[in-house]
Amino acid sequence: MELIDSHAHIYLENFNGDRDQVAENARAAGLSRIYLPNIDTETIGDMLELCDGDPQLFRPMMGLHPTSVDEGYTGQLESIGEWLGQREFAAIGEIGIDLYWDKSRFTQQQEAFKTQLQWAMNKNMPIVIHSRESFREIFDVIDEVNDGTLHGIFHSFSGTPEEARHIIDLGFYIGINGIVTFKNATLDQVVRDIDLDRLVVETDAPFLAPVPRRGKRNESAWVRYVAEKIAEVKHLPVEEVAAVTTRNAKNIFLI
Repeated sequence: MELIDSHAHIYLENFNGDRDQVAENARAAGLSRIYLPNIDTETIGDMLELCDGDPQLFRPMMGLHPTSVDEGYTGQLESIGEWLGQREFAAIGEIGIDLYWDKSRFTQQQEAFKTQLQWAMNKNMPIVIHSRESFREIFDVIDEVNDGTLHGIFHSFSGTPEEARHIIDLGFYIGINGIVTFKNATLDQVVRDIDLDRLVVETDAPFLAPVPRRGKRNESAWVRYVAEKIAEVKHLPVEEVAAVTTRNAKNIFLI
């Protein structure tokens, strides 16, 4: 059973003690690929070192995370833009708007998002969007700049059925992770009504570990729990969920 983790941060220091074992665990669980979204200029070196050391398993993205948009964000964007011209990346990500942690830099986040959307359109690359408490704001920006070619993933989806339908209408896929397994979440009810052809699975490791591992450091091997939960709520064999979500990820990242 082949699986792809479409979103994980295995290069972070949380994995410094056992990163090789985490990669082994992922392969043993059937993962063929793990996609690594960048955060900011400080994470590029560690991310690329991991990918260069194991290019069959790990593939990098390049982007500026909205929570890293600070007073010097234009300098960070300049550096990230240079990297996009120097080597191949699977996507521009993760990018977007986050109004959960800090609303004071909303304007700067908008501008950074627009810049990176323009890069994606110019290069015809997929994007991976971070949208915490900001669906409406993100939809507004996409509606403003989209030339019809923007495509990719709304990662770590936890929104409403209406927001899910809007994402699909825009031509994007929806990333589902451990939140779908949480007892008090209602995401399972939303997932039940989303066409499997528009879903990909992810971990967002080291964050959001799924039940039965909730509260622990997440890792890519545990994406199988996400696939199993989707299979349960959709009354499908887990093998079908794995096959379709893997195919979706390959289509997005042009494997």
